[in-house]
Amino acid sequence: MFNRITFHPKIMGGRACIRGMRIPVSVIVGQIAHEASFEKILEGYPDLEREDIQACLVYARRLVGHERVEPFLETGT
Repeated sequence: MFNRITFHPKIMGGRACIRGMRIPVSVIVGQIAHEASFEKILEGYPDLEREDIQACLVYARRLVGHERVEPFLETGT
């Protein structure tokens, strides 16, 4: 699955992209966050495949799974 997510210093500044194309993972995840369907994304990016979009979601989930957030505690000043 992660062979679809690539990192190249000369492509989009080394950001996570899809199969070496200039399509960052963050753009696709952002579109999904704004309720775009797979079909709508594929219309806008005809070089993508459904498996690319799925790989973006798996990659994002993996990143979030390693995230640790400390709760903000208000001290009541």
